[in-house]
Amino acid sequence: QVQLVESGGGLVQAGGSLRLSCEASGRTFSSYAMGWFRQSPGKDREFVAGISRNGGNTYYPDIVKGRFTISRDNAKNTVFLQMNSLKPEDTALYYCAGEYAGAANSYYVYTRNYDFWGQGTQVTVSS
Repeated sequence: QVQLVESGGGLVQAGGSLRLSCEASGRTFSSYAMGWFRQSPGKDREFVAGISRNGGNTYYPDIVKGRFTISRDNAKNTVFLQMNSLKPEDTALYYCAGEYAGAANSYYVYTRNYDFWGQGTQVTVSS
C-alpha cells in the first residue's frame, strides 16, 4: 500500500511557474512508476506526465511538452512536477498517482494503470 500526498499548488499569473511535490509513504517507493494527472470541472482526468521507477524514462503529452518536467527523488520518496510558462487552461486539480512497475523503465499514461492516488492540489492560473 502506498499513500500519496500532494503539495505546492496555488494561484499564479499566466507565464509563471509552480513546482508540485508528491510525497509517498512506505519503503518501496522506488518500485513504483509515478504519474501526474489533472482534472478540471466537467472534464475527464487528463495525463500530464509520467516517470519510470528509476527515473530514466519520462513521457509528456504535447499539451505540456516543453513546459512541464517530472522528476523524482527515491531517497526522499518524492516525485515532483515543475510547471513553467503556465497558461489559464492549465488550471485544474492536480493529482499524483503510483503503480508498481515490474520493469525499471516502464511508465504509464492511463488512469486505469494506476492503483494509488493522492487527494490532489489545486493549481489556478490567472490571465
